[in-house]
Amino acid sequence: MKKTLRRLVLLGIILGASFLFWSDNPITSDGPPIEFTIQPGSGFKSSMRQIEAAGVPVNPLLMMALAQFKGETARIKAGTYELKPGTTPKRLLEQIVRGEFAQEAVTIIEGWTFRQMRQAIDAHPALKHDTANLSDTELLAKITTDYKQPEGLFYPDTYLFAKNSSDILVYRQAYRAMMKRLDEQWAKRDQNLPYASPYQALIMASIVEKETGRREERTQIAGVFVNRLRVGMLLQTDPTVIYGMGDAYDGRIRKRDLQTDTPHNTYTRAGLPPTPIALPGAESLFAALNPAPTEALYFVSRGDGSSHFSQTLDEHNNAVNKYIRGR
Repeated sequence: MKKTLRRLVLLGIILGASFLFWSDNPITSDGPPIEFTIQPGSGFKSSMRQIEAAGVPVNPLLMMALAQFKGETARIKAGTYELKPGTTPKRLLEQIVRGEFAQEAVTIIEGWTFRQMRQAIDAHPALKHDTANLSDTELLAKITTDYKQPEGLFYPDTYLFAKNSSDILVYRQAYRAMMKRLDEQWAKRDQNLPYASPYQALIMASIVEKETGRREERTQIAGVFVNRLRVGMLLQTDPTVIYGMGDAYDGRIRKRDLQTDTPHNTYTRAGLPPTPIALPGAESLFAALNPAPTEALYFVSRGDGSSHFSQTLDEHNNAVNKYIRGR
């Protein structure tokens, strides 16, 4: 009897040691990651079958034993995962309990229009395209009811998401990020700025974004436009004309384009346009709410990416002759 008991104890020790050895050793040591999906509503046994069917070489019975030992059989989360080389059974269990889903990313570029943002999101293969058949207005209504037009409301950045997530999640992330940054900058603004609301500051930031790619000039350009608003001058900024032209823009602005009235044409209409014209980044938001103190009312491109700033029309005309007509 004692001999049998010793054998059983020894067998238990061997099995326990083998089990611990198995749980702490890689399921695969090389090769590409193996993607698998646990469907919503799946129990632990069903989940293990789905993992095995996806090509993960793990023993479902041993995984069940490991989950029972750790008390985790009821805590797994549905979603898409990746098993990377070197992952142990213990680590795999942690992944599916914590919901460490396979991560994907989409990058929204500063200066893009909302239309370009939609195109990038619609083309991303790892997203579930729940907004594909929605108009811009219908899409925005799923994000917020505070605004009627989506242009400018989404912060350009790189956004991470779980594979096969709804594209609505990306829009919500980008919207919240923009509102957070806009609110932060608005709270620290110069109180004498000629903006009636944070939205008007966002409009100005979008114009600054499209006017220059040089970070050191953004506050100066914002200063020029703020000066113009204060004295009642037309903003006369080409990017607003281009935006108002829409698909008619072919890469050039002609005199007739400057004279053709649209809601966004700041050559024909006073003040700020009715909506932003692009997605401004952090530096343009800062510039719009912290414009440089300047007496300049004009600027013109030097042709090298920088601008010449002028206080008087005569000085500006001379700069135009030098940098535009004299090229």
